[in-house]
Amino acid sequence: MRMLLRIKIPHDKFNTAVEDGTVGEKMKRILGETKPEAVYFTEFEGHRGAMMVVNVDDPSRVPSFAEPWFLHFNADVEFRVAMTPEDLERAGLDTLGKKWS
Repeated sequence: MRMLLRIKIPHDKFNTAVEDGTVGEKMKRILGETKPEAVYFTEFEGHRGAMMVVNVDDPSRVPSFAEPWFLHFNADVEFRVAMTPEDLERAGLDTLGKKWS
């Protein structure tokens, strides 16, 4: 299942990694291990942030996507189900609409 991860990174641990020169290595390791379909860096409420699209085949894999962010940067990570237009088409909204109207 395609998931959208919203990652909000506090200043302290990230600043320390920038200052000691380890931020690039940590980011490469996280992205190399999680292999996101896409990743975009942005800000959330004045904090550094990222949005990642990942494929989660098994719910037991959720920690493997979140823990690196928790442990390296003390980040907040939120997961959202994400659908493509094709996924939405297969959802059967017409049938659901008739059933629940």
